[in-house]
Amino acid sequence: MRQFAENGYHAARIGDMAAALGIAKGSIFQHFGSKDALFFEVYKRAVCSFPKYLDAPADMRAAGFFAVLYYWLVRTEHLLREDWIPYRISLLGNYGTNLVLKREINRFLIAEDPYGTVAFVRFGLSRGELRKDMDVEMIVSVLDWTIERFQDALLVSELDPGLFRRPGEMPEKREARILQFLELLRRAVGAQTADPPPRSDLRRVASATVVAKPKNTMAKARRQT
Repeated sequence: MRQFAENGYHAARIGDMAAALGIAKGSIFQHFGSKDALFFEVYKRAVCSFPKYLDAPADMRAAGFFAVLYYWLVRTEHLLREDWIPYRISLLGNYGTNLVLKREINRFLIAEDPYGTVAFVRFGLSRGELRKDMDVEMIVSVLDWTIERFQDALLVSELDPGLFRRPGEMPEKREARILQFLELLRRAVGAQTADPPPRSDLRRVASATVVAKPKNTMAKARRQT
């Protein structure tokens, strides 16, 4: 996983991976068949290492659907600090692979739902926070299309300063953008009778220090080698 994360999909060399593992290059091809197949397995492990929406702490779930979204969005930067290798892999899978491999990735995301988006949407519907006149799959698609791209935009100044936002942006402005983004989502898929969470509740969410992670550190370390 590290070889792809550090060098990118195209520059990563199977020979270097084999040398790091102390095995023959042919052994990797014998097991996976191709570089595409190897990366696909690495990508699946990377995205499955991330927490699901409903892995948020119980008090955050009790605060509601949009409070849970806020909880994860304000913690986006932990992807770079703690999970930078799987996050780079997810970026490569989403933006840096060929169309054939991207098609396989899309099929995997739809079939396996690694972020638990379907269950999360049903959670919001059960609380009366989401529109019931929209198809569940449509709401799931809206979240899949927008949340990931918005998180990438929040992080991109760390990866490529100045591409999406000006470097040195104040934290207050970053929080304002998160709140504006959530308001757009609420207007698009939120139930008309559902009131937006009070900002005081959202700030309480932001001050929480517990970050739920479904995978233990040792397992993650093994996956990254």
